[in-house]
Amino acid sequence: MPAPRHTPRVAIVGGGPAGLTAAEVLIEAGLQVDLYDAMPSVGRKFLLAGVGGMNLTHSEPFAPFLARYGAKSGQLQPMLAEFCGPDLRDWAHGLGIETFVGSSGRVFPAEMKAAPLLRAWLARLRESGLRIHVRHRWLGWDSRGALRFATPAGRKTAKTDAVLLALGGGSWAKLGSDGAWVTTLAERGVDIAPLAPANCGFDIGWSEHFSAKFAGEPLKAVIASCTDTDGNTLSRRGEFVVTAGGVEGSLVYALSASLRDEIAAKGRATLTLDLAPDRTAEWVAAEVAHPRGSRSLSSHLQSRLGLKGAKVGLLWEVLGKDGMHDTARVAAAIKALPLTLAAPRPLDEAISSAGGVTFGALDAKLMVEALPGVFCAGEMLDWEAPTGGYLLTACFATGRAAARGVLDWLAARPVAKKRKAATRSEPDA
Repeated sequence: MPAPRHTPRVAIVGGGPAGLTAAEVLIEAGLQVDLYDAMPSVGRKFLLAGVGGMNLTHSEPFAPFLARYGAKSGQLQPMLAEFCGPDLRDWAHGLGIETFVGSSGRVFPAEMKAAPLLRAWLARLRESGLRIHVRHRWLGWDSRGALRFATPAGRKTAKTDAVLLALGGGSWAKLGSDGAWVTTLAERGVDIAPLAPANCGFDIGWSEHFSAKFAGEPLKAVIASCTDTDGNTLSRRGEFVVTAGGVEGSLVYALSASLRDEIAAKGRATLTLDLAPDRTAEWVAAEVAHPRGSRSLSSHLQSRLGLKGAKVGLLWEVLGKDGMHDTARVAAAIKALPLTLAAPRPLDEAISSAGGVTFGALDAKLMVEALPGVFCAGEMLDWEAPTGGYLLTACFATGRAAARGVLDWLAARPVAKKRKAATRSEPDA
């Protein structure tokens, strides 16, 4: 009588979208899957992303969608070609979650919340056989190649046939993405690009007067421009928010990669604002020069150009008293107001992170070349993208790709002997 066939066991470390997506693929293939996460529950950053409206993906055509990933679009292309916006929508519909396309082209669940989707997803995964182990902080490997975890009950190890790491980047450490894995993998010879803030705010260093008066105020309907390290001019229209020390918000996030890299290269970056994007420079100059009589300059700018609040405050902040008495300089600044950015906000405050395991350290199926049988997915890989559904879509796509890589790698290996024990506890160090 033939010996019973060994069912491969795979460990996934990280319970975010990439890890959960990988689990789905592996379970569908009939593997035994254990998912480990350091937090008390999985999907915490996913839930945070859903506060105020869960942006799942974007509806734009594939070519411009792919271009959002910048320098890493080539590496991500085959994975996104297999799973992109329409596929993510179909997947959500399969969980009973209806979606719609907003006016910006972004795709949202009908309820605009992440929690119902995550509950349905986890219920389906558990019913399919996924075993989830929370409060298991990954510590690396022991001398025999078993995974090591710190748990409330002490140190534990787990021996598996393959490992898929989906540990996230370095932003929002309190939700589990603390980047602690960098040292562990680097010590094993894995090439890692330094983690850096992405989709982040920037410090400027306002005067106390400006900060006290305008911190928290949004600037709407402006165009922001900057020059990247290659000398290309990038422009976006939208809105952002004045902070106590600088700027943040969707418009700033859209340009944050170039601004961050410019600061790294030159010590500072310039963000140029057009405060009246629907008006020509000639029209603005004529309105600013129009006689204002006894009115204050601020009242004049509001009456003639519709500028008020933080927009006028920024003019005073940048030009100073002398500059504000020069109508030509005021008019020029309204159409091209330069803000000097000193530094990006800390990594832990960023929406996402750049850097991570380089694609050069991986094979085409996302296996770590230096660690056979270990695969990586999600935000811990060296790519970045703007907000708008692109981050989440690539996490799904790379999670699926890494899971398929696991399946191919296991299929190419000789059948392993059934283990007597796959998990054990070890004494505390």
